[in-house]
Amino acid sequence: MTTHPKATAREWWGLAVIALPCLVYAMDLTVLNLAVPALSRALSPSASELLWIIDVYGFLVAGFLITMGTLGDRIGRRRLLLIGAAFFAVASVLAAFARTPAELIALRALLGVAGATLAPSTLSLIRNMFHDETQRQFAIGVWITAFSVGSAIGPLVGGWLLEHFWWGSVFLPAVPVMLLLLVLGPRLLPEFRDEHAGRVDPASVVLSLSAVLSMIYAIKVMAEHGPSLPRLALLAAGMAIGALFLRRQGQIDYPLLDLRLFAIPTFRTAIMAYALSCLAMFGIYIFIAQYLQMVLMLSPLQAGWATVPWALGFVVGSMVLAPRLAARFGPGRVMVWCLAAASLGMLAMVGADGSWALWMLVAGMIVVSLGMAPVFAIGTEQIITAAPPERAGAASSIAETSAEFSGALGIALFGSAGTLIYRQQLAQAGVANLPPEALTTLGGALKVAEHMPGDSGKRLIVAAQAAFTDALQLTALTGAVLVLLASVLAARMLRRT
Repeated sequence: MTTHPKATAREWWGLAVIALPCLVYAMDLTVLNLAVPALSRALSPSASELLWIIDVYGFLVAGFLITMGTLGDRIGRRRLLLIGAAFFAVASVLAAFARTPAELIALRALLGVAGATLAPSTLSLIRNMFHDETQRQFAIGVWITAFSVGSAIGPLVGGWLLEHFWWGSVFLPAVPVMLLLLVLGPRLLPEFRDEHAGRVDPASVVLSLSAVLSMIYAIKVMAEHGPSLPRLALLAAGMAIGALFLRRQGQIDYPLLDLRLFAIPTFRTAIMAYALSCLAMFGIYIFIAQYLQMVLMLSPLQAGWATVPWALGFVVGSMVLAPRLAARFGPGRVMVWCLAAASLGMLAMVGADGSWALWMLVAGMIVVSLGMAPVFAIGTEQIITAAPPERAGAASSIAETSAEFSGALGIALFGSAGTLIYRQQLAQAGVANLPPEALTTLGGALKVAEHMPGDSGKRLIVAAQAAFTDALQLTALTGAVLVLLASVLAARMLRRT
């Protein structure tokens, strides 16, 4: 049996340096939402400009992941990471002092391009730094934990800064972190590149960016406003461009997306499990925050505390359960059974109603996070180790892009289905003559109820909350079936292997 060298203190310190920019990357996805009121007063953006200020970062991260993963394999993963960190620091400072909405949109776009270098570069460096399988799984658990913690503390850090400083201060925590990476990165992180890499194909970059941006934008807009002919046409155009992109990848010598990776059974299985898990989890999560605050009537702080066990479950599942279970039972078997466990957690959320609603929801979230975390940790490790070492950057970018796509698709599909269920249940409750906003969202119904006379407002609130609870329960049931399907498919694919 081949034994791999253990990581030294240098690699573990390097992992700490890698985890910090991942934490900041996740914070930047959420931290700006709290600053919207202050930002709106200071810059007076239009409704369209405000949407672009919020969304352009995530759009360009998703659009450039594939390009940056392959570029890191070509020019050096550490070099690309440091270049991205430098641009991220500069753009963060400039964004903090932006004077117009157009300036802020442009700088958020630059932050998105720089942010796209972080995930594939850091993950592929872990592949080069940790050769022992158990240590590598633990390191990937730390990497996943950094993203989870960043998402959790983003609103808390942003809220504290906004209480004491101006709206632009939410961008500044990234600056010292990126400067620390620029100082310590060259000393602690190894360099790795594909010595036989060809030139990055510009046509592939354009096709990749166009396909990803158009599809994710169309999915996001349809999730918020419903389908329409122009939005469906944009989605179809994105899919057609994506087909052209895939065709070109099979024709060139050094593709951005190496289709041969999908011929590797473990890679294909891990991507499938990763994508379906993200689709179900993101789709359900959009209902949980609304349910906590608008059905259970918790304050924002109380709702935040209610989701802490979810985040802690990911920390424990990624850093403790994943390496121990994989070492004892094997990675494939653990992925299959953890997917099944996560489906049980989603099934528990179906019971979120009545006096035990909060406890059933929190219990379900804990089981889901404990089940999903090993799937993400082990699946990510399988993805980057199944690929040849020189293509680890490309493989990690595929994993991240699949997560972005699946998350956006889950929000769109589950959000649309939940809205339909909510509307039907509210109509069946016998509440008549409601304005459109009350029939579309629970928040709209509660706002309308405030201005209704007598008991009619209370009846609307009760009916709307009951309809939303039905929507949550049915989407949770759908998610449970979807994740169980992923478990079955993973078992069959691994059995064939």
